[in-house]
Amino acid sequence: MTWPKLVIFDCDGVLVDTEGLANRRLSQWLTEAGYAASYEHCRKHFSGRSMASVQAELAEAGLELGYDLPTRWYGELDSLFAEGVEAVPHVHEFIDAVRTAGITYCVASSARISKMNITLGKTGLLPLFEHAMFSATMVARAKPFPDIFLHAAQVMGFEPADCIVIEDSVAGTKAGIAAGMRVFSYCGDPHAEREGLASAGGILFEDMRALADIVPIR
Repeated sequence: MTWPKLVIFDCDGVLVDTEGLANRRLSQWLTEAGYAASYEHCRKHFSGRSMASVQAELAEAGLELGYDLPTRWYGELDSLFAEGVEAVPHVHEFIDAVRTAGITYCVASSARISKMNITLGKTGLLPLFEHAMFSATMVARAKPFPDIFLHAAQVMGFEPADCIVIEDSVAGTKAGIAAGMRVFSYCGDPHAEREGLASAGGILFEDMRALADIVPIR
């Protein structure tokens, strides 16, 4: 396995532990709107995706939540993540290993930059990533399409084959594979879709402390 020249991190579920809080709130919103969506359903079907793509899917199912749903959703994030947001366990160790090896890295997320500023800021990770932050709002299509990862690689100056992606969602894993990149899929969360991640082509791992031994960065 060749060494990567660029490591692309997803944000939610890889760097910061926000999927639980976000999907509980989303489940509440949808249930109140008359769409019976359990927390487990939201975790399985909506994790790793932009709110715009979730909105489009719900509209196809006949649930109209208003054109301003993404704006209202992000308007709640500051209070939503005001308490309890933490970095994913031991992700600092892998980031440190990447930095020590002198490998370029960035974050590419379905979330808006404003959300990443909040979550990365509250976990102390923002100074490590504010040099290179990419959002699905910068491209035409969100995950599971490869646009965000291809955009990040192009801006950072690397070919897709020289990049690896660290993901935790099926949609993100599919996006990385479609971009022609190797994808390492974190499945340490008890709600992780292990079979879906493997079927999407991800290289599964359960502990961030083990990732530096899986990825050839030394």
